[in-house]
Order: sequence, then structure tokens, then C-alpha cells
Amino acid sequence: MHERQKYLYIGVDLHKHHHTAVIINCWQEKLGEIQFENKPSAFSKFLLDVDKLVDDGLTPVFGLEDVGGYGRALAQFLTDHGQVVKEVNPALSYAERKSHMSTQKSDSWDAECVARILVNKLDLLPDAKPHDLYWSIQQLVTRRNALVKAQGALKNQLHIQLSHHYPSYKKFFSEIDGKTALAFWEHYPSPSCLEGVSVKQLTIFLLEASNNTCSVKKASEIMKLVKEDGNTVKEYQETRDFLVRSIVRDILFKKQEINYVEKELKELMSLLDFQLNTMPGIELVTASALIAEIGDIRRFPNANKLARFAGIAPVYFGSGGKGKEQKSKQGNRVLHGLFYNLAVQQVQVAKGSKLPRNPVFYAYYQRKQKEGKTKGQALVCIMRRLVNIVYGMMKYKTAYELPLIKEKEVV
Repeated sequence: MHERQKYLYIGVDLHKHHHTAVIINCWQEKLGEIQFENKPSAFSKFLLDVDKLVDDGLTPVFGLEDVGGYGRALAQFLTDHGQVVKEVNPALSYAERKSHMSTQKSDSWDAECVARILVNKLDLLPDAKPHDLYWSIQQLVTRRNALVKAQGALKNQLHIQLSHHYPSYKKFFSEIDGKTALAFWEHYPSPSCLEGVSVKQLTIFLLEASNNTCSVKKASEIMKLVKEDGNTVKEYQETRDFLVRSIVRDILFKKQEINYVEKELKELMSLLDFQLNTMPGIELVTASALIAEIGDIRRFPNANKLARFAGIAPVYFGSGGKGKEQKSKQGNRVLHGLFYNLAVQQVQVAKGSKLPRNPVFYAYYQRKQKEGKTKGQALVCIMRRLVNIVYGMMKYKTAYELPLIKEKEVV
């Protein structure tokens, strides 16, 4: 436990244009409130105003909820000036706000709740260490996620349009947004555009669009399905064709942008010299997502702290001398989801060979189920082990080496 009386606690409620800071002491008495603009030129005066409230022997400590968005510039400024800055999980301040009899919501009260978290949980909070490289990776990951989400919405729109034009469109290609499929939809957005086109002409088009992977058989199948569907021409067909072409162009743009983002991610990831991709189930996208959420691994003194940050460490619930450990529903849920997906991949088996992707974790997964754990509980056990492994790989920049396992252990 930290010596509370040696610190002055400053909670900051962050916003796009301005911030609100509330200063309290170890007895949670409000000493002052400061409002200042969200720009570096105002941060110096804010720090001077805080210094006026700091008595001799007291160390100011700052708590910020968002050190990667609107609060990043402030966090960077404070750390550059040697201040102690802690990252406060929004779930903690929300729980603090709801724990009082009269629920209220204001910038001042939000900042005070952040300060109260500092008083009670200073030792448990991770240090805010803004780093340009990690922040840039985080922004690229956010950008890629937004593009993927937008691409998914466009695919749904394309499904709707094609269901009217080509009722059997799902049988045309294996993927609606594949390279050849998009070329076809853009050139032939509706059956009316296929009028007068022979099987030979369509074959030539598909061969060119697919780099000679499509055959005459595919062109014949499409023509047959179009004929079976009958006449689907409606009013304002030209407008409907325009919509299909517009959606296809947008999907192509999103795909190109995703490639650009991934290329930039690859370059930045190479600067960190991590070898996370040596582990089964981790490629560029997963590795960058892990780093975006974890940040500088030195923020966490050990793997236990990282596990608690990800909400993977169990939480004890009990009363009257009785209780048990239960799965935590707190922590960074994005990071929790990444470790969950990674754990699922470790116990998967190949469709053809039926061999496990990671024999060691597969054997461990089977053993935990034999001990009486459910599949979900066994996956949590794997997630906890993965935290240890990822923590070690990031801290020491080592590669993952699959341990040898006897064949009889893989059951």
C-alpha cells in the first residue's frame, strides 16, 4: 500500500476542446478545480496552478482515463515534465460514480471520481507512458478496424442489391467480394447487361479478371443460372445498376486502403523487433492489435499485472468465510477478446490431417477437461498461459518455440 498522505491526487476529465481537473487530498477533500484548454500552450499554466496547491513533501499524481485519444497530448506533456501519470480504466471511475447514493454526472464530478480512484488504487493502476511508436500503431489498428467494419457494411448492401438482380448470385462465386466477383458485378451489375454476351465472351472476361483461374465451365454455369432466374429487370434499372457499381468501387477502395494500412503497420512493427508472429495463430494483424492494446510492456512489472489488465485473472467473491474465485468481467475487453481468439486457435485441429495446430496447448486443453473443467474454463486456463508467453516474448523480444510433446499425450 502506498502512503496516501504523501501524495496530492489530481483527476482529469478529458474532452475534445477542454479538460477539467479536480485536486483532492488523501482524505478525499476537494482542494480545487481547474479548467483549461486541450492544447500544449495551456498545459504549462495548468501545471503551475497545480503547484500552487502542492504543500512541501507532497507529490502530485495525475489520473487520466484516455491517454491515447483526447488526453494523449496532456499525458505526454506531464510525463515529459517528470510528473507521475496513471491510466485509469473508465470502468473504475464509472463504478465509483455509481457507488454514491445520489448519482450525478458533470465534468467536475467525473474528474473527482478519477481522483478518488487514484487515492484508493494508486498501486494497482498502470503508468501512462505515451510513446509515439506505440500510439502510431494503435492509430493504424483503429483505422484498419474502421475500414474492415465499413467494408462489412458495404458487403451487406451489395447482398441486398444482388438479391434483386441475380436471385442465384451466391452460386456464382465462392466469395461475393472476391477479385473476380467484384469485376463481374461492376461489368455486369444486372442480367440486362449480359444480353447479347456469349459464353465465349464471358469466359474471356472471367479468365482475364481471375488471372486464368476461371474456366469455360464457370461461364456456362453463370449463364445457366441467369436463364433459370428469369427476367429481373425493374423500373429505374439504370439507377439500380449504378448502385451496384458504386458499392463495388467503394469496396475496392476499402480493400486498397486496408492494404496500405497493413503495409504501414508492417514497417512500424519491424521497428519494435518483436517476434510474436512465430507463435501459431499470430500474424501481422493480431500482433499489431496486441501491441496496440498492451502498449509498452514495461508498464507491467510482471505477467500477473498484464493478466489483471486484460481481465483474465480470476476475482475472489466471498462472504462469511465462504467464497470462490470467479471469472473477471472487468479489464480491457478488447485485449481479453484477442487472447480468447488466440486461445481458440491454439486448440483447433486441421480439417484435412486432423492434427492440432498447437499440440502442447491441445493436450493441455484435453487434460483440463478431464479434470472436470468446462470447455470455457479450459480456454481461460489457456488464455492465462498465453498471457505469460506473450509477456515474455514482448519483454525479452524472443521467438516462440513449440515444446516437444510425446505423441501419446495428444489425445
